[in-house]
Amino acid sequence: MWPGWEMAVIDYLTLIVASLSFVGSHFLMSHPLRATLVGRLGANGFMAVYSAMSLLTFGWMIIAFGRAPKAAGLWPVGDLVWIVASLLTLLAAVLFAGSFIRNPSLPGVPNALAAQTPSGVFKATRHPMMWGFALWGAGHIIVAPRIDNFIFSGSLIFLALVGSKAQEIKKRNLMGGQWAKWLRSTHFFFRPAALLRAGIGPWGAGILIWIIATWAHPFWGVSGAGLFRYLGL
Repeated sequence: MWPGWEMAVIDYLTLIVASLSFVGSHFLMSHPLRATLVGRLGANGFMAVYSAMSLLTFGWMIIAFGRAPKAAGLWPVGDLVWIVASLLTLLAAVLFAGSFIRNPSLPGVPNALAAQTPSGVFKATRHPMMWGFALWGAGHIIVAPRIDNFIFSGSLIFLALVGSKAQEIKKRNLMGGQWAKWLRSTHFFFRPAALLRAGIGPWGAGILIWIIATWAHPFWGVSGAGLFRYLGL
């Protein structure tokens, strides 16, 4: 065994526990515990507790991720891999930016919005925010194929996609016909070609988010992401 392997194992286990806490608390508070907590705390109280728990567990994930050993990658990462990752994160940013426009899945949005004709990023998927997180995670995994990143980004991908399906089941039970119409007129799986018809708003905002995020990578200890990799910045 290599020197210090005991501490490395502890750090990986801590990251796993932190990730399970983040993902598990989301599922528990969004589904089996939601009605009980809302009944006891009220809608505003529940959202406060839910938000606090999400921030605390995600913060723990980030700290544990930073402390986990950065082992060698499982495959070589060259320019082609970086290009693919850059495209994935760009699509993720466009989906995320457009997900705030007439999204019937967002809290506080009128249920009647589910009867609308899909527009913008919803032509590509009915879960643009969640697919944005999933594509972001996939892009980061392929350029940093390490154990710690599989745990961290893999947890986010799992939560985004499995959580989206669980949300559909909950919404269908709560809203019935309105949500059923939304399910029939949209797609769960992301369709990249349909995103081209999302409109200038999501694309403009998404490109801006992507440029800012890739420019800021050196502050997180990673240089040369996105376009800045080829601009030498």
